[in-house]
Amino acid sequence: MRARSILAAGVIGIAIPVAANTPATEAVPPVSASGLVDPAAEVLALEQERHSRLTLPVLVEGAGPFAFMIDTGSQATAITHEIRTAANLSPAGKAVLVGMASRREVELASVGRIDFGSNSFTNFAAPVLAREHVGADGIIGLDALQDFRVLIDFRRQTIAVEDASIKEKRSGYDIVVRAKSRLGQLLITDAVVEGVRATVIIDTGAQASLGNTALREKIKARRAEDVITTDVNGVDIVGELAFVRSLSIEGLSLTNVPLTFADTPAFAALGLKDKPVLSLGMQHLALFDRVAIDFSRQRILFDVPADIARAMRDAKRDGSYSPRF
Repeated sequence: MRARSILAAGVIGIAIPVAANTPATEAVPPVSASGLVDPAAEVLALEQERHSRLTLPVLVEGAGPFAFMIDTGSQATAITHEIRTAANLSPAGKAVLVGMASRREVELASVGRIDFGSNSFTNFAAPVLAREHVGADGIIGLDALQDFRVLIDFRRQTIAVEDASIKEKRSGYDIVVRAKSRLGQLLITDAVVEGVRATVIIDTGAQASLGNTALREKIKARRAEDVITTDVNGVDIVGELAFVRSLSIEGLSLTNVPLTFADTPAFAALGLKDKPVLSLGMQHLALFDRVAIDFSRQRILFDVPADIARAMRDAKRDGSYSPRF
């Protein structure tokens, strides 16, 4: 008999078969926008949870509402033990959950339907997690988002979930980046960190941004201090905090970027263990006015603050386009 393995990136994530006798827990050793949200989209009010992630109200089998976070770093939609009890959900076997710091066997629950706004996701097996490790009642993962365009407006503290098949519209965004899909994840493959080409994952389920050791060694980043992060399984990972001089995406450059560096099972599950990669968490996504993630058309759109947008327009006119913030 074989169990399913689920990758937990920002908080949870990717499915690969593993033997049923795989150890239940395998800890990783410590390693030293212009305009408003599109009115055609359904807009839901956001709440900031304790780690500055974003949550929205979700009904589970008609029960709730519960506060779920949208996690673009997670392959799977997940629930907590409290939801399983409140909605009286049936067991659906077990899976091995691959977190940022560990692998752990978790129970699955059979979910017939969740509703967020007028949208729904049906008939799936959800990992059952501890709320104190998730920071919300549940997670809306990539499995439920593939047909949608997710628009986060940091100015208005709203999130819009739009049917991606309705139309294709830039909607006033300043930067549009094409991405590649891998296991449902959208990857920006032409980012540059201090002159080194790297893959970037947009991870709305993580507060901090995280790079791997391969990236740190390429850019020769100097460690500032050790930081400890607890993953979705409740296991700690020790990372090395350093400051990166520049991170460029489509000509837009972030400067003096704090990054925590650590090798994690999540990067390895995406086939990126030995390649420079970083996940961009909410601490850096919130520098933008708006961010839209269009899974159907495999693109990510950024809307920069008004003063940066003006500088970009002026620079384009005089041929010196290189916006930085």
